[in-house]
Amino acid sequence: MPILPIDAGRYGSDEIKKIFDEQKRLDYQLEFEASVAESQSEVGIIPAAAAKEIAQKARSGKITVQRVKELEAVSEHDTAAIVEAISELCSDGAKPWIHYGLTSYDVVDTSISMQMRDSLSIIEPKVAKMAAMLADKAAQYRDMPAVGRTHGQHASIISFGLKFAVWASDMAGHINRIREMKRRVLVCKTLGVVGTGSLMGSRALEVQALVAKKLNLYPVDAATQVVSRESHAEFIFCLALIASTLDKIAVEIRNLQRTEIGEAAEPFKEGQMGSSAVPVKRNPIKSERISSLARILKSMLSVSLENIALWHERDLSNSANERFTIPMAVILLDEMLNSMTKVLSGLKIDDKRIAENLELTKGQIYAEFVLDALVKKGMPRFDAYRALQRTAFGAEEKDIHFLDALSSDKEISSKLSKEELKAIFNPKNHLAASAQIIDSVTKMVKEVCRA
Repeated sequence: MPILPIDAGRYGSDEIKKIFDEQKRLDYQLEFEASVAESQSEVGIIPAAAAKEIAQKARSGKITVQRVKELEAVSEHDTAAIVEAISELCSDGAKPWIHYGLTSYDVVDTSISMQMRDSLSIIEPKVAKMAAMLADKAAQYRDMPAVGRTHGQHASIISFGLKFAVWASDMAGHINRIREMKRRVLVCKTLGVVGTGSLMGSRALEVQALVAKKLNLYPVDAATQVVSRESHAEFIFCLALIASTLDKIAVEIRNLQRTEIGEAAEPFKEGQMGSSAVPVKRNPIKSERISSLARILKSMLSVSLENIALWHERDLSNSANERFTIPMAVILLDEMLNSMTKVLSGLKIDDKRIAENLELTKGQIYAEFVLDALVKKGMPRFDAYRALQRTAFGAEEKDIHFLDALSSDKEISSKLSKEELKAIFNPKNHLAASAQIIDSVTKMVKEVCRA
């Protein structure tokens, strides 16, 4: 019976959830045992015939979750149950060499790395697709003036495309982070009970390097009984950063979809209902879902950081919670990426409303540029600032356009003619370096995605 929404199929794609399926997790662990046996035989630690048999039985597909659970019910040790399940299929000659020189967390930690490896192979292309989509949007709206807001207030003029360029740059940064962290995070450990190499002696590192290569992982530099949890925390941190960027995008879309702003809106398909009570509503539910899931994912970082400080060479205080944090973080991020892809694919941009909002303050959005013009005419900056503030507040009280108020003000009109003022009140004259920034980001994103 499904308990969590993930179990019920509400969140996450099938491809990402398959990685954390019980049988798939067991298969990762069995592949590890097979690779260790093969590597040990290659350096002469265990007999070749035994290694071949162990690898064949481990990969046979005959070892099921059900059987492992039956054995675990007796031993109350999940890894011991896996070793016993392999042993049931092997000859007496091979049995002594199963799991030779290993400890349970060699199996657990390396299989977690295998899960993270395959998760990133799905997540990274989705982040790259997101970066490319955002870069395309940036280019599409490159030359469109829009209101730039700070503190929720109209501040100055930006290119509407610059919003997307910032997000595209953020996503490209995440791609680089993913690639850079793999060497530190996707590690293989075969160093036994307390990280010395134990029974494998001087050949332990050679075995570990061979196993890591077979599993497309990196040999851990040093470990106790477990891989240092800094690596897991870094993995969760990277996912949480991506989630935070998706949340940032979602919050902006939600704000732009507010009735009072109306510059952008999520796609709304035929037959969709925005409210059970109000037929006319079109709620930004996908963006809200992204923000909601981001809160859960980000909270898992705290748990991951707590797991770093374990007793001596290890304790079990990390074990239970990692069964939640890593799978859930990956699955929720996958859901967020899929949702945001749908939002961006059908995002509605209201060009007319963007233009109307530029005039919402009746020209006061141009104050920065009028101030600059006055300074360049020789007026002290503080004097110009106060003059503009006085004129703007007066225009607001009288409900007149800022341009008309400036033209009527003797102090300001003595410095700037009406023609000079009119030229300032053209939004296309104030995009500044926006085009260069957007072009640069678009080029950079293409290079990162191509690498």
